[in-house]
Parts: sequence; structure tokens; C-alpha cells
Amino acid sequence: MSKVFYDKLIAFEKIEKEIGKIAESKEEKDELIRIVDEYIHHRMIGCILEKLPKDHHEEFLTQFTEAPHHEGLWNYLRKKVSEDVEGFMQEEVYKIGRELLEVIRGKPKKSS
Repeated sequence: MSKVFYDKLIAFEKIEKEIGKIAESKEEKDELIRIVDEYIHHRMIGCILEKLPKDHHEEFLTQFTEAPHHEGLWNYLRKKVSEDVEGFMQEEVYKIGRELLEVIRGKPKKSS
């Protein structure tokens, strides 16, 4: 999984456990985890860009691209977004986790 500044908000344990129940091989499990990681990343960046004024999008994306793991991105967002950045991102993470678990659990489990 990629390392990004908002990782501290995300708990993958339940999702990884459920993926392990349906994946038929290590390769399939790794691929599903990669897809989940990408999905979360796209949703989180979308959530940020919805709240961040458009005139700051390019600057934020440049900083994020150069150092996606840098904790200073929190400070940048706190200065540029009028809402509680961590709060709305935590809400988004909760929604994503719930949605992913519903999708994963809706699949038939692998036979033992």
C-alpha cells in the first residue's frame, strides 16, 4: 500500500480480513488490496478537492505529488479549508470502509 499523509485515518484490518475470506490465491488477495488502496486514494483526493477552494487545487496536487506522505499537507489543508479537515476526511473514510465491506461481504466466500 502506498504511504500517504492521511494513512493514520484508515484502518484496513477488517477489509483485509474480508478480502482474505474471498480471495482464492495470494495473487488475487494482493490485487484486491491494490484495487481497494487505489479506490480509497481516489475517494480521499476527491473529498479533499471538494472542500479545497479551486484556486488551491493545483498547488495542493503539486505538493501531494512531490511528497504524498508529508505531514505538512495537513497544515496546508487546515489553512486553506474552512472546515475541520480531519473531521470530514474521517467521515469519508468511515463511509468508504462501510461501502467496501458491504461489497466484499456480498461476494460468495471461497470454499475451504
